[in-house]
Amino acid sequence: MIEWAPLSYGPRPVPQPVATPLVWATAVGGAMVLVALHYALVGTDRPGLALTALSLLAGLLGLCARFTAAPGTAVLCWLFLNGFAIPPAGTLTWAGHRDTFWLACLCAAALVGTALARIIHARAAYRRITPAAAATEAEPDDGPRDL
Repeated sequence: MIEWAPLSYGPRPVPQPVATPLVWATAVGGAMVLVALHYALVGTDRPGLALTALSLLAGLLGLCARFTAAPGTAVLCWLFLNGFAIPPAGTLTWAGHRDTFWLACLCAAALVGTALARIIHARAAYRRITPAAAATEAEPDDGPRDL
């Protein structure tokens, strides 16, 4: 008798995160595009919108990255925010509380995205392993038994 079985038999593993250099390259490209759009549409007088957009980018990149990529992603986004989204454009400055807050927001967004992805992947992996499937793998059912 022929028994059909899927090719990937057993529990599927949790997806591996994307390599950190690829996440950082995407952060540079995405931050460049977002800051250019912000500069063209809004200007440099409202950096809060740029911070929000870059925080969303950091959070989205965190969904597919490792925890170790979060600080680098935050710093790369902050460099574009500080260098090009506020006047004078093209000059890096450090304004104590403001830049500390911006870095904290960007790092928190990247870490929240990464933690959220880990939780979602862990829940999905847990749901793939059902109690019925675990029982059939441990002990084959030969029919009713008399005790």
